[in-house]
Amino acid sequence: MESIKSFESEIYEVNGNSFVDIALRLFRFQAQHNLVYRSFIQHLGTDVGAIREINDIPFMPISFFKEHTIKTGTWDAQLVFTSSSTTGTGVSRHEVASLDFYLNHATRCFEFFFGAITRYHFLALLPSYLEREGSSLIAMMDHFIKASGSPRSGFYLHNVEQLLRDLTDAPDGREIILWGVSFALLDLAEQHPGALPAMIFETGGMKGRRKELTRDELHETITRSFGVRIIHSEYGMTELMSQAYTQGGSRFNCPPWMRIVGRDLTDPLTRGLLNDTAGINVIDLANLHSVAFIETQDLGKVFGDGSFEIMGRTDNSDVRGCNLLVN
Repeated sequence: MESIKSFESEIYEVNGNSFVDIALRLFRFQAQHNLVYRSFIQHLGTDVGAIREINDIPFMPISFFKEHTIKTGTWDAQLVFTSSSTTGTGVSRHEVASLDFYLNHATRCFEFFFGAITRYHFLALLPSYLEREGSSLIAMMDHFIKASGSPRSGFYLHNVEQLLRDLTDAPDGREIILWGVSFALLDLAEQHPGALPAMIFETGGMKGRRKELTRDELHETITRSFGVRIIHSEYGMTELMSQAYTQGGSRFNCPPWMRIVGRDLTDPLTRGLLNDTAGINVIDLANLHSVAFIETQDLGKVFGDGSFEIMGRTDNSDVRGCNLLVN
């Protein structure tokens, strides 16, 4: 008999061939054991037993996380992640069964692309997120900082001078990662230009503090000011367990347990669009305790190699979370 635990042991063994099988099995499991998702599927009139392709799986609108408690099975939440919102239109709530699972999983996502956390110093420039509770990003960065074992890893709220000293003083041979929200990185680039010996990770987010820029404009400004060749970007959100990353450029890559599906903007039931502007649907197999199939409010392009770009937000969607850039 399928169980959340049985899926938990499988997701890190997933490969290109097994992803579809696991996703379809998880869909059937969540269609039975997630009351909100089951009601949504029934409202659509979907025959669960007839679903044979992942593009045919019903993707639950992300707005449901604002209106309902999304749970697969019965369990008590260890904590609740909440989204930020600059519009006052409400926040998403993602109840989390295990903080350890989230933190270990976020580590797996990062290390899949960049190697062991202990290779780096993590300097986090995330002022807006430090000012509120319930941020999955702060939980992740706090874990990275502690797991790095580096006395130079830490959060920087208003102490820019200390940040600049720590950015240029790492004698143990580790690489430095400066991880920041977009408006804070721009402020730093304008006020303290100069070469930085660091990898720079931006996680989006003007949060109403500055004029919106395209990702290309943002990266051009930062690379020019800091004398770095590339900027890395992270794609994550309150409602997801997994994160995708760029390794320079505009295309995000997913870890093996995550996949992006493009949907037609005029017909959300038409899915699988490639190389064209589309709504972004996410399959996150690590969303075992909530729902793994989410229709986001992001616009982007999905490519045949599984990479994707984010171009902005769908009309009338609220500006929220870490991803406020518009291409």
